[in-house]
Amino acid sequence: MFSSTVSPNDPIESQPTIGIIGMGAMGKMYAKLFAKAGWKKIHVCDRPENYASIREYCASVPNVQVLKDGHAVARSSDFMMYSVEAEFIGRVVQEYGPSTKMGAIVSGQTSVKAPEKEAFEKSLPADAHIISIHSLHGPTVSTLGQPLIIINHRGSADALALVENLLRSFKSRYVYLTYEEHDLVTANTQAVTHAAFLSMGTAWASEGSYPWEQGLYVGGIETVKVNLALRIYSNAWHVYAGLAILNPKAREQINQYAQSATELYKMMLEAGSGLPKERVDRSTELVSERESKLRQRLEWARAVVFGDPSKTRNRKPILLSEDILDKFSLGRSNTATSITVPDPCSSSHIDSSPRKANSHLSLLAMVDCWAHLNINPFHHLDLAATPLFRLFLGVAEHLFLNPTLMDMTINSAIYDTWHRANDLEFVVAARGWSQCVKFMSFEVYRKRFDETRIFFEPRFEEAGLLGSKMIAALMASGMDSESTNLSA
Repeated sequence: MFSSTVSPNDPIESQPTIGIIGMGAMGKMYAKLFAKAGWKKIHVCDRPENYASIREYCASVPNVQVLKDGHAVARSSDFMMYSVEAEFIGRVVQEYGPSTKMGAIVSGQTSVKAPEKEAFEKSLPADAHIISIHSLHGPTVSTLGQPLIIINHRGSADALALVENLLRSFKSRYVYLTYEEHDLVTANTQAVTHAAFLSMGTAWASEGSYPWEQGLYVGGIETVKVNLALRIYSNAWHVYAGLAILNPKAREQINQYAQSATELYKMMLEAGSGLPKERVDRSTELVSERESKLRQRLEWARAVVFGDPSKTRNRKPILLSEDILDKFSLGRSNTATSITVPDPCSSSHIDSSPRKANSHLSLLAMVDCWAHLNINPFHHLDLAATPLFRLFLGVAEHLFLNPTLMDMTINSAIYDTWHRANDLEFVVAARGWSQCVKFMSFEVYRKRFDETRIFFEPRFEEAGLLGSKMIAALMASGMDSESTNLSA
């Protein structure tokens, strides 16, 4: 075992060999970060048919040596990680696990740990230390301050200390969990948010137009929805499929999300009686009862998820001001009216730029889903939140804790007709994704994902730049908040 205090500045013969099996986006990110830190011996491999392209890619990355296969990486590495799709982890570890170097530390960078745990216990030598990891962000997001899960399943204290040392240059925030805790946390922070954005994208693609170019879904909360939906579809489909299909908790949550979206949409239609607001006699008992039921359900969900607003006033809101978010919008509204929304977390007001009120069905369904499953999202926010989860929770918090904005949303959901077709497409999409996950079909998942991806592909570059800037601004704001709290 190498010294846990070994440094990239030490002689090359004193440094451990770092191995990576699987050079997808995350594998490449790890190889680059290890090389940038100055580690001198980094061995990597991918599928045999990718050997030439990986060699070409790594030619510009110092200290990275591309080997023929996983056997060569496993035999030579003192610390090695499997960065492969969760769907294939069992097969890959079964093939290369027996070649593991004696006394080596073996890790996995999969999004679902139950299959990884089973594969490691079944196929790794008894002398191997098992210490898994998982960076809870995509390859284009800075690792600075991001949660990095460390799972010491079967490792000595010295082995754990060495892993911590090797990863220290990432400047991530270590979060120590078990395999089981990891899968619960990732389900609670990613399953519903992924389902929401996938459904939004599929709904927009089904309508055949970019809504922000029609003056719809522009500004503030809509900026987050649009940018993050496109961000998800610009990534590899298997990143989301593994979590959704192989994690039982995720399957349960995605099913509830689709159910929440369906039930809320039905309640909106019933409350409005299918008529525009000016034609509805608001004094009738039937309309009043139906609207009251919808409001009561949403108020119940708010109370379960966000608690008593008077007790949360001292907590800094997650979301940046809507005016700042407007800077990252892909479109400009030409049909909305100006809205001024009081901010319950301060004595000031948020003077919003022109934007159009709508039902925000995706957000209402998310909070309703959490409430039905008794999930406290703020617990996971503090523990291991991804940037996407932080942003989507932020806009949900902003909506549900602003009474004026919430009232406008409910009125729009009941009486406005312009968004009903899109809401219907959203419900259909949410149920379709839920069925896909329920049937545990990776092939159907891939086809659904790619079909929508093709529609949005021309806009990925623009959305990626804006989305990255928006996430960076949010993370900087979050770290400033944490620093303020620590110094207070």
